Amino acid sequence: MKFKRSVVRPFGLVLSMLLASWLASGCGSTGKDETSAWSTEKLYSEAKQEADNGSWERAGKLYERLEGRAAGTLLAQQAQIERAYVLYKSGEKAQALSTLERFIKLHPTSPAVDYALYLQGIINFNDNLGILGSLARQDLAERDQQASRDSYQSFKQLVQQFPQSRYTDDAQLRMNYIVNSLAAYEVHVARYYFRRGAYVAAANRAQQAVQEFQDSPSAEEALFIMARSYDRLGLEQLRDDADRVLRKNYPNSAFLASGGVKAPARAWWQFW
Repeated sequence: MKFKRSVVRPFGLVLSMLLASWLASGCGSTGKDETSAWSTEKLYSEAKQEADNGSWERAGKLYERLEGRAAGTLLAQQAQIERAYVLYKSGEKAQALSTLERFIKLHPTSPAVDYALYLQGIINFNDNLGILGSLARQDLAERDQQASRDSYQSFKQLVQQFPQSRYTDDAQLRMNYIVNSLAAYEVHVARYYFRRGAYVAAANRAQQAVQEFQDSPSAEEALFIMARSYDRLGLEQLRDDADRVLRKNYPNSAFLASGGVKAPARAWWQFW
């Protein structure tokens, strides 16, 4: 039977390696973490000052250290939620949202949950802000409105759970904007399909806008697109139904003034 020869390092070499390792670790740690001797209060103060100065990356690192050092305390919760904000400001939106989601799950009774929901909504809201101004330069059929929908859900949860929150009024205003934005998007897509002769898709998308956002200003044009699409498809009953609803709810509609469902070939969107 053969045994593998064990490797035995000379004592002097081992001692030298240990000494070198110790010196390297000692030297490397000197000045490596200037916050190691700081109190949690000083760490928070410094992080906040960095954030106030717009040093988002530096502030984020300090908040992260504070979160670990003050674990289990209210200060750690404060550090976590403020870190989410600086992550958002530094452009790390996905990480900021992840941090907020974790905060809400871990601290459902925290007095800062309303702010966490508000910030969650703001991040997604700003991610999709200005959509209507850029629609003309994009393929409308391929845009994703998930950010707006996520933002709406965060604001909705805030309004329902914390009606007295200082953030509720603003959240409600943003919810209204999102609803109108989503409705306008659906109508833009319906118009996109109509322009290209995809009348079934246009009618379906317009119908979706009417069903989901019936109180939105965009419902008026959605009904008109439905009627025009059904007319092109030769579906007279559906056309007349859509036209009747349009006339009943919007008797002074500009679409009716331009000739109604059987308007001339000139595109109605040229008027807008």
